Amino acid sequence: MSSATEPSFRQSVDMMFNRAVSLMDLPPGLEEKIRVCNATYTVRFGVRLRGEMQTFTGYRSVHSEHMEPVKGGIRYAMGVNQDEVEALAALMTYKCALVEAPFGGSKGGLCIDPRQYEEHELELITRRFAYELAKRDLINPSQNVPAPDMGTGEREMAWIADQYARMNTTDINAKACVTGKPLNAGGIAGRVEATGRGVQYALREFFRNPEDVAAAKMEGTLDGKRVIVQGLGNVGYHAAKFLMSEDGAKITAVIERDGGLINEKGLDIEAVFQWIANNGGVTGYPDARYVENGALLLEEDCDILIPAALEGVINLTNADKIKTRLIIEAANGPVTAGADEILREKGIVIIPDMYANAGGVTVSYFEWVKNLSHIRFGRMQRRQEEARHQLVVDELEALSASLGNTWSLNPKFTERYLRGAGELELVRSGLDDTMRTAYQSMREVWHGRNDVTDLRTAAYLVSIGKVASSYRAKGL
Repeated sequence: MSSATEPSFRQSVDMMFNRAVSLMDLPPGLEEKIRVCNATYTVRFGVRLRGEMQTFTGYRSVHSEHMEPVKGGIRYAMGVNQDEVEALAALMTYKCALVEAPFGGSKGGLCIDPRQYEEHELELITRRFAYELAKRDLINPSQNVPAPDMGTGEREMAWIADQYARMNTTDINAKACVTGKPLNAGGIAGRVEATGRGVQYALREFFRNPEDVAAAKMEGTLDGKRVIVQGLGNVGYHAAKFLMSEDGAKITAVIERDGGLINEKGLDIEAVFQWIANNGGVTGYPDARYVENGALLLEEDCDILIPAALEGVINLTNADKIKTRLIIEAANGPVTAGADEILREKGIVIIPDMYANAGGVTVSYFEWVKNLSHIRFGRMQRRQEEARHQLVVDELEALSASLGNTWSLNPKFTERYLRGAGELELVRSGLDDTMRTAYQSMREVWHGRNDVTDLRTAAYLVSIGKVASSYRAKGL
């Protein structure tokens, strides 16, 4: 297929939006209000590096302010452009609505290859970018709250938070200006793994519904399912790690920038991840077959395909060759609108990105609440929970003694029961609840309407409906 017939990422988002709203009874004016981005800001700034002034271009798009603050990551990549940022901001609006995180949608990006700069240079660039955004209130705890995305992480978020605090010395809630920070800079336990963990919880909820599993031409549980992961960055690594170690899934192939690895018996994800960290890629990894053109592994037979890197990797050129039964979109927009139609006709079930990778924004919401409340989760109630549980254990042990010690509590049960929930356990519980509730809201539409044949359309219907309700409640 020629590239002219392939919709862009933004066009794909618009086409999927249009498909959903055609099934809704929205006034044309409200439909248009939800569709368009409210504002996109382009900033160009100079930083003196290596003896000369270098100019950088960055973006921050605000899609919808039906709820504030607006929320969305900042990515560092050479391919960042206005259309991409606006499409990602739109997805953030729908994603937040779907998982009931009280934010509007936003997104940011900087045209830069972070691998080309030293750490101190990246800090100078990040701080200046943060300055340019913050002075326009595009970073603000009550208006616009960024987070990590592709090419950024805890380190960059800590720099941004510190830069905002320097500019707003009397803002008691300054730490809430950005999420995804390190723990010692106001972050929250479980944020780094959150998106990958959310992918795991999404798959678990899917497999709790036999009717849905049957729709994907599978049966049983995640145990033993063959999984291919495209992109072993933060999201892909954590999703693969948890699915393998906690659910018994078998990771049969991994695709990276420099090629792919395949082993039908299953890859050791931790070993592969360490090899990439030490060698810069998968080339030379000893315990699997290396494939130079890694994209070809997308077409290998598997039960679950997890695209966890860039948008548009499954498109009109390869959609008809995909052999998986289930795709879960851990990345934003990995399946183009054209490919989506082909895959649906083939009977492949797609768990859409706006739901599947919502773990990040969900835990970001928890971090934002933590920063505003100025207390970590679990601090008030953890020991009280343990004390109450101890009362139950003491009574059971007394009962055992009165019966002549004919039975006793399992030590592992006692240990787990007595342990009160700390921040990490509470974050995981909240994320699990969020992913379960959001999936059921999609599933209800998917199975409850004859004109809805896929989860993506169902997700758009749920989220657009919630955004529309917010606008109506405001009197717009």
